[in-house]
Amino acid sequence: MNKNRNKVKEPLNDTQLLMTITICIFAVMYLLAIVLLQGGFLHAQQILDMLNDNASLIIVSCGLTIVMIGGGIDISVGAVTSLVVMSCVLFINKGGNPYLAILLALGIGLAFGAVHGFLISYLDIQPFIVTLAGMFFARGMTTILSVEPQKLDEEVFNGIHTSIKSDLLGYRAKNGNVIPANMELGVVIAAVCVILIFVLLKYCRLGRNFYAIGGNQQSALMLGINVKRTRFATYLISGLLSGISGYVLMMHIGAGNATNAAGMEMNAIASAIIGGTLLTGGVGNVLGTVFGVLTLTTIKKIVVTSGLNQPYWQSITTGGMLCFFILLQSVVLGKRQKKKKAS
Repeated sequence: MNKNRNKVKEPLNDTQLLMTITICIFAVMYLLAIVLLQGGFLHAQQILDMLNDNASLIIVSCGLTIVMIGGGIDISVGAVTSLVVMSCVLFINKGGNPYLAILLALGIGLAFGAVHGFLISYLDIQPFIVTLAGMFFARGMTTILSVEPQKLDEEVFNGIHTSIKSDLLGYRAKNGNVIPANMELGVVIAAVCVILIFVLLKYCRLGRNFYAIGGNQQSALMLGINVKRTRFATYLISGLLSGISGYVLMMHIGAGNATNAAGMEMNAIASAIIGGTLLTGGVGNVLGTVFGVLTLTTIKKIVVTSGLNQPYWQSITTGGMLCFFILLQSVVLGKRQKKKKAS
């Protein structure tokens, strides 16, 4: 009994601390939106709409989180997602089964992930250069395929654009009718991806190896970790999730064109950083990344609800949020390092 009473609780590690800060900031921001702006922020459907619109971004951001934890970067994820959307729409419009299109999506994602991983891990080419080339290649292929915008047949789109409705989470309109809350199937797919990646990072040896190679590559080598194979796995998983993201985005919009997922890679990087993932590697958590996506989306909705509808205001606020979180991470982790050295 005395031993249990005297036992000192271990402090949060860097990953847990940064994730906790992100969750707290999101909660405060959303509560302020409810108090000051009210409107749709009072309804559960607002959160569900944020998830419906950003399910594909959540999936891509989680893949990018893994790459960044391993000390790398992948700026091709948005272009790969766009290529997957376009390819799947064309496949379905030419008579392909909508549910078999997921195999095409996974194949494209894995192909890009494997090529990127091989060039970066085994040929030691800079990740930024490799994934930049991948981004240009994927965007170029998407433009070639999208000579004209492609749209799914309405019946086919309604078949894959399935939703889960709930009267319990719905709200009562002014005429007295209850409008049920609506959550798309893509959100469920995103949730499954997040759970699987969380388990991988926290409980699997491969996940721990990601943190090891991102934190200190030399130490990882001394521990017997195959650094090249582990880094290759980060890009393979990122490519796989980009493929899934493309299919989920197709389920959401039902159309393909060259502008799909434009800027997604930058939003994914911003979401991962806001969620507590460090560009230097070794620190990050997919749950923090999910809240990073929600935080980024919330600030954008606050800007729009406030009457600032011009796109450049959203870019300005995104940049401001990113700078704020980078500065916050630097200050918080800097103070922790000083305390460790002092003790």
